[in-house]
Amino acid sequence: MRRITMPSVAVLLLALGTGCSSASSEKARVAEEPGGKAGAKASATKGTDGRPVDIIRTAVAKARATSARIEETVVTRGAGKEFILSVAGPFDLAADRGKLSVDFPGGAVDHMDEIFNGGKVYLTRTVPKGHWAVIDRAEARAHSLLRAPLNDPELVLRQVAAIRGVSDRGTTTIDGRPAHLYRGTLDYRTLTLGLVDEHRERLDAVRKAMGGGLPSSARVWVDEEGRPARVELSAALNTQTVTATMDLTDFGKPVEVTVPDPSRTIPTDAVSGVLPG
Repeated sequence: MRRITMPSVAVLLLALGTGCSSASSEKARVAEEPGGKAGAKASATKGTDGRPVDIIRTAVAKARATSARIEETVVTRGAGKEFILSVAGPFDLAADRGKLSVDFPGGAVDHMDEIFNGGKVYLTRTVPKGHWAVIDRAEARAHSLLRAPLNDPELVLRQVAAIRGVSDRGTTTIDGRPAHLYRGTLDYRTLTLGLVDEHRERLDAVRKAMGGGLPSSARVWVDEEGRPARVELSAALNTQTVTATMDLTDFGKPVEVTVPDPSRTIPTDAVSGVLPG
């Protein structure tokens, strides 16, 4: 099997957990509105006992039972620089199929398309032109902290569902839509979910040097229908920070994908680089 690498000028900064630096982030501050918009919380708590952690888990379950448009940004800051990677596209979380575009301005390879279908993930290749790499979705691993393997939104939702120490932060809006905000943390196992063993081992050394823990936070905005409108995961390692923010919209819309012809696919058992995670 071939191994495919998609390099970038910023791969060292984005590969948080492979070195000895990274850090916690308080990005995407949203003006919380004390009181008011009680409907957002009332809808979110329907079918739960009102515990914030149960509200979030119910919201995640609702999202995974339907489709949504995914728009995610991964922002890495360190050494006075900032790098932004964007992922967007429709995804049927219930049927396990979708299509995503990945963009990283300034990278050696700055764009990639992905198709998820039938337990496989297809990724565009620059050489030969018009061909795709194909890998088993279950076999893919991430090479950077807070990057889902192949940008898989399912993994992000699994991390969010494992949130701990959840507190109710009040009502607010997301792009004009009412939402209720909850905040908590992720334990180390959840924070490194899906990470390849080699990078996990290096991150273990960093964690021990920092006293046994990694600063992290998770925030979830739940809409009036009790679904996650936005999730934000942040982590810290010394002088660098990484924040992954995923918005979910257009719930329930049909998602159709076209799988590349087998003659234009190249099987692989591993994909690395900034674009695929």
